[in-house]
Amino acid sequence: MPIALIGGAVFSRWMGYLSFLSPYLIFLMLFITYCRLSLKQLKPEKFEVKLLLIQLALSAGVYFALFAFDHVTAEGVFICVFAPTATAAPVVTSMLGGRIHKVVSYSLISNLMVAAAGPPVLALIGDGKEISFLTSFLLILREVVPLLLAPMLCAILLQYLAPKLHDKVANHQELSFGIWVVSLFIIVGGCVSFAINTWEPDKTLTMIYLTVGAGAVCLIQYKIGRRFGKRYGDAVSGAQSLMQKNTVLAVWLAMTYMNPLASIGPAAYILFQNIVNSWQIARHDSMKNFEMKAR
Repeated sequence: MPIALIGGAVFSRWMGYLSFLSPYLIFLMLFITYCRLSLKQLKPEKFEVKLLLIQLALSAGVYFALFAFDHVTAEGVFICVFAPTATAAPVVTSMLGGRIHKVVSYSLISNLMVAAAGPPVLALIGDGKEISFLTSFLLILREVVPLLLAPMLCAILLQYLAPKLHDKVANHQELSFGIWVVSLFIIVGGCVSFAINTWEPDKTLTMIYLTVGAGAVCLIQYKIGRRFGKRYGDAVSGAQSLMQKNTVLAVWLAMTYMNPLASIGPAAYILFQNIVNSWQIARHDSMKNFEMKAR
């Protein structure tokens, strides 16, 4: 994972040739993960509703706390919290031993919330760019639905049409790890390339504020999500649901509704959330190996 992070940064100038692979890699990761799911597990409960309220309250608090300091920084850091859960969050949750169905359920709810509430909220705090509610709603759904629901439908069809093959896929979740590392290499490279292409000397300080702010809210959401999750017996699901964001969608929202420079916030967030994920997985694997040796 560290090699993927460093390699992505080093070879960032060539990531444009590989970026088209990202949706397909995410699709495969989700398909493998969803083969472990049951539809009965996707019923929204208090966990999802309360966590959504925490996300909304935290995003509002971050925006109003930073608005007086710097408007662009407030926009960029706000979108890092307001953005919905990443479609790949269930994959990492699976690797960490969390309850996948909780993250999948929350991902659906948070993405629909942003699709519905995003246009009016961002129109209020943004820089006056006009786009119709229907247009923005359809664009967000186009970004989210294929990656989120199509792999689930394929997993369900496979279960009914080829149950033996479905069971084999469900019992080989380690495949998603290798796919995730490749995806991480491409995403980090794209993040670094984006920052380099956007940079201008007079914008350096604001870009630093946005980067630091993105890192801070990443850690804050991780801590809050983990503590919240513990109350429901699953710290991993709480942390991943709140911290791991759909950063591609977040960058688009920032570019569409806000000062384009604000998109540096979610672009930097890509790096921070993947560093946290890499640390978690390495720590989890280390503890797992230690327990196996102890036996």
